[in-house]
Formats: sequence, C-alpha cells, structure tokens
Amino acid sequence: MAEFSPSCRKCPRLVSCLKQTKRDQPTYHAAPVPAFGDANPKLLIIGLAPGLHGANKTGRPFTGDASGELLYQTLFDLGFASAPESTHADDGLKLFGVRITNAVKCLPPQNAPTAAEVKNCLPYLNEEINNLPETCSLLALGKLAHDAVLRVYGLKLNALEFGHAADHLLPDGRRLIDSYHCSRYNTQTKRLTYEMFSDVLQQAIR
Repeated sequence: MAEFSPSCRKCPRLVSCLKQTKRDQPTYHAAPVPAFGDANPKLLIIGLAPGLHGANKTGRPFTGDASGELLYQTLFDLGFASAPESTHADDGLKLFGVRITNAVKCLPPQNAPTAAEVKNCLPYLNEEINNLPETCSLLALGKLAHDAVLRVYGLKLNALEFGHAADHLLPDGRRLIDSYHCSRYNTQTKRLTYEMFSDVLQQAIR
C-alpha cells in the first residue's frame, strides 16, 4: 500500500505525456490527480483516469469536461453534492457521503493506460480502499475501474463479471457495483441515460 503522491513518477510514458501537456498548456494541473469528496464516505466512485481537458486541467476528478456533467448533476439531484456541476478545483463544491477517485491518477495518451500503468497505480487505490469506513461501497465506472478493484483484492479478472448495475460481494464484505462510464460517448448514444445512472447510484449508496 502507498499513500497518494502528487509527485509520483513511476510511469515513464505518463510522465512524458504530462510534461508535454504542461509545455502546451502551462496553466493545466498536468500532474497526478488526488481523490475528491467526503473523507468519511458511504460510497467511493472509481473512474478510469483524468481527461486531457478535464481533471488533468483542473486537478479534480471528472471536472472541466463532459464526462463529469452527468455525474455531478445526478449527485446533486440525489442530495450528495452542493451544486449540479464541477467547474474547477476552487469552485466551493462539496460532496456528502461520496468520494471520487480514478484507477489511474495521471493522464494517459488517448485515454488508454497500459496494464503496467494500471498496476503501478494499484497501491494508491489499495490505500484509498483500506482507509474507507467498513460500510463504504464501491462504484466502478467502466470495466477498467472494475478490473482495477479486482486486482486490488487479488481476484482473477473473471471472478466477478462486469455489467451495468451488477452487484458483487468482495472478500472483505464490501459491495462492488458496476456502471457504464458516464462518458460523452455513452450518454450521447443512450447506452447510459440519466435514469439508469440515477438508479445505479441509489443502488450503490443504499
């Protein structure tokens, strides 16, 4: 296990990507992105990785691009957020009973981390999960996040099958609930609707 490190440089490809991004966009965060939200949550939401013009820009998960629109609007509508949108790290937004993180903390090229990069970030996710209250559930946004949780628990990737609204029991008694990722592609194609996402959030936090 390892505490989150804002200066982590384990992955050469990601380090190179961040350096190039900082040269191109000097005002961007362009560094590992920490978790955000309630320090004593009932639910930990786990995404894939920071987006180029989202969390990589703002320094907050799912903030600044389209991927966070559905997430924060739904959290607000259900009473878990103080505002319906997250625009930047200093906008005063607060989460209630919910914390948000990513399986990979740094921007990956083409939004596609390698298996080695996911593995390098596992100690941070492991530490985050171990510091959660015993009753806190996990919500994986997408299969990569689902698989990262399985790796943290030392499970084979075929041990628990990913599927939207699938509800799994983990070895320590926590629940792992799956959801399609709230990406623009999934929302525009209606693979994931507001109603579907609201339902799975309520399922996860019960």
